[in-house]
Amino acid sequence: MAELSAAPVLSTPAEYLFEHTVTENKAPIQRRTDDELRNIYEVARAAQEIRQGGWKRIALQFPDHMLRDAPRVVQALNTELASIPRSTDASGPPERIYILADTSYSSCCVDEIAAEHVDADVVVHYGRSCLSPTSRLPVIYIFTHHDLDHQETVAAFEQQYPDKQTPAILMADVTYQDHIPALASELFALGYTNLVSTAIIHDPTGQIPNRKLVHPQTLTDLPTPSLHSHSIFHVSSPPTSLLLALSSRVAALHIHPTALDTTANAAAAAAAAAPTSTPRLLGRRYARVLTLATAGIVGILVNTLSVSNYLASVDTLRRQLAARGKKSYTVVVGKLNAAKLANFAEVDGWVVVGCWESALVEEDAGFYRPVVTPFELGVALMGDGERVWGGEWWGGIERVGIERVGEFEIEGEGGGGGERGEGDEGDDSEEESAPPEFDLRTGRLVSHGRPMKKGAAKVEKKKDEGRAAGGNPPSGGALALRPKAELAMVNGVVSPGAEYLRSQRTWQGLGSDYVAEESTAIEEGRGGVARGYTVGGDQEKR
Repeated sequence: MAELSAAPVLSTPAEYLFEHTVTENKAPIQRRTDDELRNIYEVARAAQEIRQGGWKRIALQFPDHMLRDAPRVVQALNTELASIPRSTDASGPPERIYILADTSYSSCCVDEIAAEHVDADVVVHYGRSCLSPTSRLPVIYIFTHHDLDHQETVAAFEQQYPDKQTPAILMADVTYQDHIPALASELFALGYTNLVSTAIIHDPTGQIPNRKLVHPQTLTDLPTPSLHSHSIFHVSSPPTSLLLALSSRVAALHIHPTALDTTANAAAAAAAAAPTSTPRLLGRRYARVLTLATAGIVGILVNTLSVSNYLASVDTLRRQLAARGKKSYTVVVGKLNAAKLANFAEVDGWVVVGCWESALVEEDAGFYRPVVTPFELGVALMGDGERVWGGEWWGGIERVGIERVGEFEIEGEGGGGGERGEGDEGDDSEEESAPPEFDLRTGRLVSHGRPMKKGAAKVEKKKDEGRAAGGNPPSGGALALRPKAELAMVNGVVSPGAEYLRSQRTWQGLGSDYVAEESTAIEEGRGGVARGYTVGGDQEKR
């Protein structure tokens, strides 16, 4: 790091200031009518479920692009609630509605933390959702309703699948899911007898996340077939995480863009779904996995506080990293950006604790260190001889449980047993006998891939010796230097973060890069009490 010649500017740069700009060629946003608003946001259903649940304090969560409609939705909800007669045993004040206008995490997740700030009884979540299980509050999901040209969609399906015997699965983004039953029935009537329809369920870990397979006419549940023989016709552009998750499970994936898809998003999604593009995207993800394989310090990036098993997932990731001799630091963030993570220069890579959509960080986000998902970290922690990636991929923490990582078997809900692997022989585990580690991308020798492995073994050895001698094991929380290697240690264990702070950080704080000015002569100032001061040695009161 270069030496700073002056203290950095702490004010917000001009390029990051909020500005209101008007684009001449951009059409103005048309105001929706009251009937359109009630139809899009399903006001009647939301009010009915609120009244049936008996909830009094309701929090409404909108994605950013829908916030402009929030006040009118509140007004429509209040009007609808007033029109529903109360039951005879209902008492108390009327319902009170709050708008969660600042969502801290991904808009697909329910922001239970913000809802608890207003002591809400229920959250009404609008727009597309990852449907990850929540842990604190009940949720009413309003996916919103949008128009779709059925005739044009059916024509696109026939053009994509001219052979009516092709095994195909018809699905859509949750915002267009209400059109699927009618579309499937029309296509089945046209002779697509091998067509399978889908319905929404709350199961992100399913073969098709949050979907079950149903008959296109009777809507009865069907057993999950071998998806490798089926193609998926997806209405509206899916998130990238869904594209990667389905890439190794189905034969092909066709995306039908809708009015909600911008031209750029639709083109990017179509390119990612191409047979040659998705493997390349997975290949780039695998390159990040190889970087984490030789990382000595891994940051656990908690990107959600709402998914039900996020705490257990953090514990599991810590044990997995400790079993491989790697140091982990846990960081909780709101809106994720490159500037925040750049403050932790000593961290070699990050793993995101989030839902199956938000845990995927796009490659063009400008991060200085690789950011991977828990599944990708599990692949990275495998030994070089057994790391085989067949193309399967998953984004979030919903599948973090009992996993086998390399030669270590880690339990997901407690207990740290089984963390000793081959080569961890305690007293006989000398640094010279450890096999060398090489970066598979560059071929260079890595000397810091397992910074905690040696220190943990030595501190356990000291504790055992202290107990055998009848004394107390060594303790103390101060930083110490190992005599030979001169590495910073905490409680006898190497601390990579402390070593980085001691030896590599050059920034010591604001103003430390200036030479202290010489002090001027000290003069005695005004003293005394408020009703009468004295100045210097003068006893005269002022």
